[in-house]
Amino acid sequence: MKRNLLITAMIIGITGCSTPKEAQLTISPKPTISETAITKKAQVVLGSRDLRTAQFVAVVDNGRKELQPLHTDTNLRLTLENALALQMNSLGFNRVQEGQVKLRLDLLDALVKVKHSLFSHNISTNVQIQLVAQNNKNSFVKRYTGQSTSDGPMSASTNDMEKELNSLLEAVLNDIAKDTQLITFMTENT
Repeated sequence: MKRNLLITAMIIGITGCSTPKEAQLTISPKPTISETAITKKAQVVLGSRDLRTAQFVAVVDNGRKELQPLHTDTNLRLTLENALALQMNSLGFNRVQEGQVKLRLDLLDALVKVKHSLFSHNISTNVQIQLVAQNNKNSFVKRYTGQSTSDGPMSASTNDMEKELNSLLEAVLNDIAKDTQLITFMTENT
């Protein structure tokens, strides 16, 4: 009898541990890849920091008292750092561990706010990234921001939220790739 009770308790414990997790968003923006390099063999030390006040990327308000935060299934800071590294590499800047020129991506904001009503939803997305480029003598600091809103019927799905944040991050990465001030600073100081 004790054995059956113990086995039953173990089964309940194991199945309790296997309950599904909260939904997570897959954020993987595509970097803007340049067709031609503007420099050859320039070296840059690339880093990043996540300076957001909260680590979730979406907040869902369904009209009840509690807001539901959603996280990414990967580290967003590293995802953006790798996208920036691909962009810089396509421009001819090779990523190294140590060097004269340092480029740091500061993630200041990346948030999708979703409001549900009975028959519709509203999605408001904000992204803010700061780039800090410096060598021993000079520094360059610039913020890149993006905002978008969209409305739709029924409830917003996680796919809707992923699409909104990915497309806005891609737009901001595109702004960075086409920023002549940044490119000029990087080419003159490497």
